[in-house]
Amino acid sequence: MNPTVGTTIKAQVTDENSQFFFAQVDGFTYEIDKSELQKPLKLGGFVTGFAYENEDHKLQITKNVPTAQKDVYGWGTVVANRHDLGVFVAIGLPNKDIVVSLDDLPTITSLWPQKGDRLMIAIKEDSKGRLWGEIAQQNIINAVSRRAPQEMKSKQIKATVYRNKMAGTLVLTEDYYLGFIHPSQRDDEPRLGEVVNARVIGVRDDGTLNLSLKPLAYKTMNEDATFLLLQLQRRSDHFLPFNDKSNPEAIKRQFGFSKSQFKRALGHLYKERLIEQVDGGIKLVEQ
Repeated sequence: MNPTVGTTIKAQVTDENSQFFFAQVDGFTYEIDKSELQKPLKLGGFVTGFAYENEDHKLQITKNVPTAQKDVYGWGTVVANRHDLGVFVAIGLPNKDIVVSLDDLPTITSLWPQKGDRLMIAIKEDSKGRLWGEIAQQNIINAVSRRAPQEMKSKQIKATVYRNKMAGTLVLTEDYYLGFIHPSQRDDEPRLGEVVNARVIGVRDDGTLNLSLKPLAYKTMNEDATFLLLQLQRRSDHFLPFNDKSNPEAIKRQFGFSKSQFKRALGHLYKERLIEQVDGGIKLVEQ
């Protein structure tokens, strides 16, 4: 019979020394650190807490219940990684980090979680009684998520990457909305467990958010294009009676720059699909 680990147990207190109380269940002895107790235990009485094997390979019971347990998923913080083993995740145990095996991590090691990233995991036990972290799969993420409202459009949010796919990056926001980042909406692929700042560019019918990691178009345009965009935005009809065939002197009087500058600015705005050419000028595209 293996000792009970990875769950909350009730054990009978049998002994103590200056640092620990000792309690037994099914013939196995667990130590309880006195420093975490608010009041002493009584010999012959019972203690309830989370059972695990600590970093010294000793059985221990802690009153500090971790964020993740067997069949209970919770967030943990990555504290280290080893390419021959996996990543170490802190879940609140006083002297034990849980390892997520490299078999459960992306094949591309640059996408592995780094120190400070976060993973939603539960605890699983192997045939030798060792505890491992089990990353939440899609069915678990779906169970804890909720539908995003349509008014999320254009808002800035924080989200944690929970899966990397060829089609794009899957994330879960701070408010537990599902999110998707298409490869076209990022410069670099974020890591598993990385917390990203994203912009909502759409809300699907099922409540999933389409997200972008790229800055707003006007932040990447040159000053002339930004100025021209602001001119369009300030007008009630979002229309300007100018185009690439307009008189250079009229352009200079209106905007203060040359026709070549004006055409380059138009090019930026057309490329970003922010404007369209209409009869007699240009108009802001409805977003």
